[in-house]
Amino acid sequence: MTYPEQFENKIGFSDIRQLLRERCLSTLGKDRVDMMKPSSDALTINRWLSEIREFRRIQDEADDFPLHFFYDMRQSLYRLRMEGTHLDEGELFDLRRSLETINDIVRFLSRTQGGDHSEDEEEDYAYPTLHALTGNVATFPTIVQKIDQLLDKYGKIRDNASPHLLEVRQELSRTEGSVSRTLNTILRAAQSEGLVDKDAAPTLRDGRLVLPVAPAMKRRLRGIVHDESATGKTVFIEPAEVVEANNRIRELESEERREIIRILTELAKQLRPHVPAMLNSYDFLATIDLIRAKAELARHTSAFEPEVSDKPHIDWIRAIHPLLQLSLAKQGKKVVPLDIMLTSDKRILIISGPNAGGKSVCLKTVGLLQYMLQCGLSIPVGDRSRAGIFHRIMIDIGDEQSIENDLSTYSSHLLNMKMMMRHADAQTLLLIDEFGTGTEPQIGGAIAESVLKQFWKKKAWGVITTHYQNLKHFAEHHPGVVNGAMLYDRHEMRPLFQLEIGQPGSSFAIEIARKTGIPEEVIRDASEIVGSDYIQSDKYLQDIVRDKRYWEGKRQTIHQREKSMEATIARYEEEIRQLHESRKTILAHAKQQAEELLAESNRRIENTIREIREHQAEKEETRRIREQLSDFRDEVQGIDEGAADELVSKKIKQIQERKERREKRRREKATKTATAAPTVPQKVPEEEPLKVGDTVRIKGLTTVGRIESIQGKMASVVFGDMRTKMRAERLERADMPVIERPATYASVGRQTRETIDDRKLNFKQDINVRGMRGDEAINAVTYFIDDAILVGMSRVRILHGTGSGILRQLIRQYLATVPAVESFHDEHVQFGGAGITVVDLA
Repeated sequence: MTYPEQFENKIGFSDIRQLLRERCLSTLGKDRVDMMKPSSDALTINRWLSEIREFRRIQDEADDFPLHFFYDMRQSLYRLRMEGTHLDEGELFDLRRSLETINDIVRFLSRTQGGDHSEDEEEDYAYPTLHALTGNVATFPTIVQKIDQLLDKYGKIRDNASPHLLEVRQELSRTEGSVSRTLNTILRAAQSEGLVDKDAAPTLRDGRLVLPVAPAMKRRLRGIVHDESATGKTVFIEPAEVVEANNRIRELESEERREIIRILTELAKQLRPHVPAMLNSYDFLATIDLIRAKAELARHTSAFEPEVSDKPHIDWIRAIHPLLQLSLAKQGKKVVPLDIMLTSDKRILIISGPNAGGKSVCLKTVGLLQYMLQCGLSIPVGDRSRAGIFHRIMIDIGDEQSIENDLSTYSSHLLNMKMMMRHADAQTLLLIDEFGTGTEPQIGGAIAESVLKQFWKKKAWGVITTHYQNLKHFAEHHPGVVNGAMLYDRHEMRPLFQLEIGQPGSSFAIEIARKTGIPEEVIRDASEIVGSDYIQSDKYLQDIVRDKRYWEGKRQTIHQREKSMEATIARYEEEIRQLHESRKTILAHAKQQAEELLAESNRRIENTIREIREHQAEKEETRRIREQLSDFRDEVQGIDEGAADELVSKKIKQIQERKERREKRRREKATKTATAAPTVPQKVPEEEPLKVGDTVRIKGLTTVGRIESIQGKMASVVFGDMRTKMRAERLERADMPVIERPATYASVGRQTRETIDDRKLNFKQDINVRGMRGDEAINAVTYFIDDAILVGMSRVRILHGTGSGILRQLIRQYLATVPAVESFHDEHVQFGGAGITVVDLA
């Protein structure tokens, strides 16, 4: 309940409604704004505020929320309920687009936290409060599809909407074409005879094609005169040759219109059963329009949605009157925010202070923000503010004198006081400006104090402005009542528009009178009339207020420093936590690197085993190498975090030493073998460049071939019966065997050649390792790179995806260990970016 009837105008809420209407997309939302009323249910208000909060989040996070085609089709749907009615093409097109918008909104609000659409529990939805609005909303994809079958993309009936319509339009097109051709023939003949101007063209009059002719020539052209120009210098004649054809066109147009109406009527019969559900869906669209307007207004006024308790309470930090804020912003000025608190211990706030010091603005701010909040609107307060609800808000402000009702200013105030005393209770918020004014000050102050006592007894809540001393003293003897002062700078003689709760304020009448230029003699006489005690008490009050401001400033400074210290401590604690997390990450990374090194060692050892077997080495050597590898794997998997760094470094060093020893033994063995049996190829010094006819082999392999041709850096080499091209730098000189190999070795060479040919035919330059585990991916990439080197590829691509980047990192760490890899980098952003690694082979 609010009092009086002009309550919204008095506090300025009618202007807030207008601001909301301006931000609505359709009459749907504007009607909702007009019907908006306050609520005293905390759950309802919190739900309204949560809707705004979520929609503002949508505005910040998503740019694909459907905001197009907010059409109000309610009147058309109401008319459609009557039998025999139909929607015209334009209405049907608007219905189709707005139904699609409703469907898009429902689908958008059904997104889950991960961005997908789901039918899970409500808490899984990205915007649960807004999603709850879609519970009883029906969507009509089938109806949209039916409308699409009838209308084209411009909202016109399609030719194939019915077979008869197609026939009519085809005949109409043929007839119009025939008339046009006949008219053009007549026009050219008339132009050649000088009856019609050279630049004349057929035109339409009353839906019929006619020719423009000069009045003097109209009798020389046989036909019907349909119209003449405004100047009378041109008449429009329908030649007799096309009269019948034009009549037929009119008949076909009428038949076309009848067929369209029949089609629309048939569709209306299918739509009619769904009208109630459609109207409900448009109510949902109106709600979304209203919520969006609320969110836009909240953004415009820098407003906030506080949590609302179900009890009377006001604890607003940096509260701002939104209309005053917008008005001053146009002048380049800022509003001074107010800290306002009403609690069960301080229910009634009596504000005093100088005129034009902001008392009335403070009172209106309380009334407007509380009413906006209970209407479900965001309010411009700080994010640490708290709020409650009131069942009644009553205001007495301004001049209510009425000649018609025989009411003076004071009588109107007394009438308002009577209504307030009758309805005031512990759930009522009273807003009274200039309490007790309008009559003789002494008796007016006494009546005001007596009325205030009644409010106090009824435990009502209120904000009251006054200049009366007895009302300022009232707070000293009545718990629950507190004084407040609008501050004034005595030195600069200007109001500060700041509210200070706890002490009464001075009216600064003497100072303001002196500033305005009142003669000093008048000021002295006035001071003598009120007495020195009053003047001194007023000065003492001013000094108290000044000192309180000083110590309040000190308190605020200390409070800010404490907050800064707490923030610093929290930052240090967070940094310590991050250090611990980083330590775990580094250890995990080190272990991962060890596992990668293990995988690489495994691959190298397998290659070594294959070579040993090809050279028919003893199996004991192979078994020993595999056992060492297995022992190292077990040690890496079983290490704890404390010894990870040391053990990983130790094992890496051991593996490197083993690799060096194996390489040294291989070189020594190769040297001995070359000395004992010239069947094994020997390296030729590489000082001289390779030339055609040289015997060469691929670095790291034993197969020997001959250079057939050299073009720049590329060489064509024949290995047995196979010819391949590769970079010359990948080749090294070798001597051809002097002694023929045994038959078994020749069979192995033939098998290897067949394998290489098969792999070259089936090799693909891309490999996809997405979804694989790290070890699986490394294994696949290892064989892929080996095959690429074998078939002579210069560039390949590895598709690993983006994800968390771990797979990409593992693959690149492996590639860095392959000697034949010249470089690797991300693919171009248009072709995959960081999800694909491009590898260039030497």
